[in-house]
Formats: sequence, C-alpha cells, structure tokens
Amino acid sequence: MHNTIFPATAMPDADWWHALWPNPDAVIHDIGITHEMSVLDLACGDGYFTAAIARHIQPAHVIGYDLDATMLALARVHCAELVNCDWILGDAMALSQLIPHKMDYVLMANTFHGVPDQIGLCQQIAQVLSPAGQFAIINWHDMPREQTPVLGQPRGPKTELRMSVTQTSAVLLSAGYKLDRLVELPPYHYAAIFTANTL
Repeated sequence: MHNTIFPATAMPDADWWHALWPNPDAVIHDIGITHEMSVLDLACGDGYFTAAIARHIQPAHVIGYDLDATMLALARVHCAELVNCDWILGDAMALSQLIPHKMDYVLMANTFHGVPDQIGLCQQIAQVLSPAGQFAIINWHDMPREQTPVLGQPRGPKTELRMSVTQTSAVLLSAGYKLDRLVELPPYHYAAIFTANTL
C-alpha cells in the first residue's frame, strides 16, 4: 500500500481553482453523472466537486474519499449544508477494502497523473464498480505548462507529468477497461470515461 499522497496532486489555491472551474455543477452534468447514481469522488481534496455531485444526485449519496485528513476536514466544511455526503479517510490502493458497496460512478479529477501504480489503482476501482459502472478521469491536456495560465500565471502539473488521451487510454486498456467516451472540458481539460470489461 502507498502511504503517501500521490506526487504533484496537492490541492491548488482556491482562487485560481475556482477561476478555472467556475461552474462545477456543469462539469458534473457534462461527464454524465445523473440523478440517484451512487458516486465515489476519489481523491476528493477539499470537496469542490464532491459538493457539485451531491447537489446533482440527491437524495443519493456521494462518498468523498481521500488520504489527507486535512483535506477531508475542509471537504466536510465545504459540504456542511449537504446531507448526502459520506466521507472515508483511506489509501486509494486499499479502496476495495474500504468502500461498503458497489458504485455506479467513480470520478478521479486532476490526480491520475500522479498515481505511482496506475494499473493497480484501476484494478482496485474495478472491484468497487457495479457491472455497468463508469470510471471517469479528468486530466489536464498534455500542453506545455506555460500554455495553461489561470489568472495570469502558468498552472497545473509540470509538462512532463501530463497525460494525453492516448496515454490515459493505454493505461486503462492494460487494466481491463474500455473507453466509453471523451468529453472536452475547456479550456485545458478532458474527461475520459471508461467501463470495466468484466466478462
């Protein structure tokens, strides 16, 4: 098990993060999360997307899952007015041991590029997905960091850490998934949405 936070995946400052994602509810809609799905927000950070998911799927519950207790505490505050958020503090590589039931949808936003064992993580996620469940990865496009400014400053992971759609898809294919669809999330992101081949 990995007992450290994934490299290059720290939660960014709220000012530019909110400027980059001014409408998280629209993002959740665009990536196909629908009413009453069971959703896992993996590496949820401060709960910015968790809150949007909760609003979108209520009365169903979203699980915010993170290794960082400080981030989970911030997420609880961020989602304090929402009654359909549950929280799990845990290592993502122990996911299948800690998630209490099968999930319809797993979201991992802006974190997959820093996972040391990407195939191992995908295998953990496959174990908690329902038969028709979906796994969505939101990634920065593989553009030079200097070309992804927010509020006048280059933002996001180092250029060499960014993963193209092709690179992301290759990892998931190796882990036994198939690509369902791609969603562009301007200005700098894409969502690659996969299903696990369980046959």
